[in-house]
Amino acid sequence: MKILIVDDEARHARLVAEHLKDEGHDARDADSGEKALELLGAEKFDAVVTDLKMQPVDGMAVLAAAREAGAEVVMMTAYGTVETAVEAMRKGAADYVTKPFPLDELALKLARLGEKQGLVRENRALREELAGTDRFREMVGASPALKKVKDLVAKVAPSDTTVLVLGESGTGKELVARLIHRTSARADKPFVVVHAAALPENLLESELFGYEKGAFTGATARKQGRVEAAEGGSLFLDEIGEISPAFQVKLLRFLQEKTFVRVGGTRELRVDTRVVAATNRDLQQEVAEGNFREDLYYRLSVFPVEVPPLRDRKADVRMLADHVLKRLGYSRELSDEVYGVLRDYDWPGNVRELENVLERAMILASGEEIGAQHIQLPEPVLVRGQASGGRQSLADVEEQMLREAMAKAGGNKSKAAKILGITRRMLYTKLRKFGVESEDD
Repeated sequence: MKILIVDDEARHARLVAEHLKDEGHDARDADSGEKALELLGAEKFDAVVTDLKMQPVDGMAVLAAAREAGAEVVMMTAYGTVETAVEAMRKGAADYVTKPFPLDELALKLARLGEKQGLVRENRALREELAGTDRFREMVGASPALKKVKDLVAKVAPSDTTVLVLGESGTGKELVARLIHRTSARADKPFVVVHAAALPENLLESELFGYEKGAFTGATARKQGRVEAAEGGSLFLDEIGEISPAFQVKLLRFLQEKTFVRVGGTRELRVDTRVVAATNRDLQQEVAEGNFREDLYYRLSVFPVEVPPLRDRKADVRMLADHVLKRLGYSRELSDEVYGVLRDYDWPGNVRELENVLERAMILASGEEIGAQHIQLPEPVLVRGQASGGRQSLADVEEQMLREAMAKAGGNKSKAAKILGITRRMLYTKLRKFGVESEDD
């Protein structure tokens, strides 16, 4: 291993370096934090052993630079500063030793780190080998539209760039997010999902950032948030377009600084978490209408990936149908007639709707071969007042359902939201989108 020893006690730094050289390592020493930063910027080290208490550049600064350069870190601390060493480990240090320490103890810790790095390299090589052959196994299809998505995922996955996945409901945005995580260097760390629209605003902050004991009624103990749970890994924020303007400010701060404060707390915490967000909404339009912060939009959409609707990749329907049925345990091949029925439908609910239709068809077939009569699709929806044959767009159907729900609820927004099975916040968004007024307005 190539190791850098950092200690403002120059004699001690040289002594440790010489011992490690005798153990077969390539060891260098630095007598200040400033010199250590210079060396880390100029050379590649496998590990850094640094003293904690140094001036003006202390061990924490060396730790941050070493971790950014990909080196493992062992902290050297004096008696009575163990708590600080534990804080350093929370920020990425692999281990610590308390001065004075036997040189053999340090050599043993470094040997273990070397073994760990070897395993990490082997795992990374194995992941890359698997990724090259089978990484898109769950993203079924060979259409040009899907190939474009796969190419974008392959390019962005190795980085830590924030990604915004765009697409209609049911297109597989979470699948894309999971694929980005699985083919990144964070694959062995957690992938944590937060469905923003499923949580009321007052719970979203505590769910995401956690809370301290006594922060509110029922907070009987400190709770770690999803952000902390995703430390080292990826945080998937689904339905990001549904969050309130007030929470948008807090999310923007987290994305900019990678820091947050638990609800009811005062201490600022920092995490190393990659963010992948998703929405089925046109965020640019939401920005133009004043519903979504422009600075947050640009912070999220560093690298947008748009997932095409199924109607734009009809060539994939046959492969998708075979994949879904195989997963459900159906071993036969569908007839050309059935494939034709599936191909001719526009699938407003996208892949999710296709999965539901095929599962229902299997149940209706009762173990027999699936036929066209088992494929139950909605009848074409006639536009009200239209003479014949026309179909409503999905937006027209959505607006019609919204107006009917508001009418049934007598203009009461809470009741209308329950009828539609959505949150009040989402209902407000839909009302603005279609210009529907309520009695409250």
